[in-house]
Formats: sequence, C-alpha cells, structure tokens
Amino acid sequence: MLSRVAERIYWLGRYMERCENTARLVNVNSNLLLDLPSGVRVGWGSLIDISGTGSYFKKDTLSADEKTVVHFILADKENPASLINSLSFARENSRITREIMPMEAWELINDLYHYIRERADKVTSRRDRNIILLHVISSVQQFTGLLAGCMSHNNAYDLIRIGRNIERADMSTRIVDVGLVNLLPHLSIGGTEVLEPYDNILWMSVLRSLSAYQMYRQHVRDRVNATAVVTFLLQNEDFPRAVAHCLKQLEQCLWALPNSEKVLATIVNIQHKLDEANLDQLLQSGLHEYIDELQLEIGNLHFKIAETWFLPVVMAQEQKSA
Repeated sequence: MLSRVAERIYWLGRYMERCENTARLVNVNSNLLLDLPSGVRVGWGSLIDISGTGSYFKKDTLSADEKTVVHFILADKENPASLINSLSFARENSRITREIMPMEAWELINDLYHYIRERADKVTSRRDRNIILLHVISSVQQFTGLLAGCMSHNNAYDLIRIGRNIERADMSTRIVDVGLVNLLPHLSIGGTEVLEPYDNILWMSVLRSLSAYQMYRQHVRDRVNATAVVTFLLQNEDFPRAVAHCLKQLEQCLWALPNSEKVLATIVNIQHKLDEANLDQLLQSGLHEYIDELQLEIGNLHFKIAETWFLPVVMAQEQKSA
C-alpha cells in the first residue's frame, strides 16, 4: 500500500470518529439543560475547550451563548474541526480510496455529508438539532459496522481502526479534563458546597457523552461520583471508549503492521502512565496537568505513526531534528 493511501485511510478513521464524538458532545450538553434546575446555566464555551479549537473562536468562551457555540462546532466552515468540515474531509478521503473499502461505505459517507450540508442552517434549533445529531451518530456507527462486517481485515482495515482509536482516546481525555467545574463555570465561584448538589447530574452527563452510563453501572457498584467516573473512563480495559481499551486496540492493530516497534514502545509508555496514576489523589490536585501530559503523549503517538508510515524519509528526519 502506498504511504499516501495509508495516510488517507488513517485519517478517514479519525474524521469519522470525530464526527460521532462531536455530535455526542453537543447532544449531551443539550440534554443537560433538561436535567438541571431552572436558572442554572450550562457552560457552552466548555465545548470549545474540549475540542481544542479556541484559537478559531473569535469570542470569549466563558460568555459564549448556545447558538454561537453550536453553530461554530457543527456548521462553521472557518472551524477546521467542525462537524461539516470533518465530514467534508472524510468524504474526500473516502472518495480517493473507495476502491479499498466496500462501495456502500463511500455512499454512506457521501449521503451523510449532503444530509448535514442541507441542514446546516437548522442546527441552532434544539428540536432539529437533536434529530440531526442522532442521525450522525447512527450513521457513523453504521459505517463502523459495515467495515467490520464487509471489509477484509487487512492492513487498510487496521489503519482505519488505528485512526478511530487514537481519536477516541483523545476525545475521552478531553471530556474527562473538562469534567465538572467547567460545565457550570459560574457555580465554581461558590466552591465545593455550591457544586456538590449537581455532582451526580454533571458526571452522569460526562458518562452519557460517551454512551458510558449503562456500562459504568455494570462495572462500578457505587453511585456516580468523580473518582469512579474518571477511573472508569481512563483505566477500564473493557469499555470501548475508555482510554485503556483504545490503547489495547491500537496495540493489537500495530502488531500486524511492519516497522511498528517505535510506535508500540510509545503505546507501552502511555499504558504505564495510565496504570501508575493515582486518580483519587490527582482529583484533589493535579488532574488537569496529568490529562495535559496524557494528551501530549497521544499527540506524540500520532507523530510516531506519521513518521513511520506516512512521511517521506527526508521529511521524517527533518521533523525529528526540529
């Protein structure tokens, strides 16, 4: 397989996973409005912090209103990580590599892109938004199932899984990082006493943003609380959207690819960092810094993959010396 084809396949997996994650994130914040008492404001600007696109947002995230943030995240073409742009990039990558995967996969992505483009002006309406986002989530899941059941499980399939799991692990760390206080920024001024009544609701919203609530209840015999939720989403090896599970999937895929020793070593380092973390202690102080380090490690993992299989030898050497 040519390196440029491998790179497009890898990014196809990332962009499709990003579409689902973005839809989940906005949808769960919308649903949070229904769970909280009247008069309690949801911090919509935290969604921009989660996505890491603050440099493209031209307003203050703390005071950003719902419609502005939702349009920016879902339909703003100036935002490279918006839903419409992610779908556009996925569509282009699948168009060029469509001979590698089932034709139905290309048709599904193409149909989804046109579905969103035709409804981009309706995403600020709560009722329309819910229907649109649920369609995105189900379509991406259909895409994942279609490849699992109808695509040869070869190197191309492994590259799609690698892209999907890196994107999934990255988003899970971002959601945990924002966690509690940033969801309701104006309440944090009052300290723990003010936030405590909302603790259960807010951490449930974190779980639901990853469709993790029911699996959490099966694995954790305790009420929904910060320590248990963070531990589950970072260290549980059985839940598909937990960081530890994503790393196991990456390791499995990489064993099948040539010259994967350096990338596998990077994954082992991240796994050790996860296993040795005292999350209960970090929640008292230092969780944000720990998550930042974890995200940097995941970003470094992407660069190792690009250096090994995508970049020309000269570019890889220049990047290493930079």
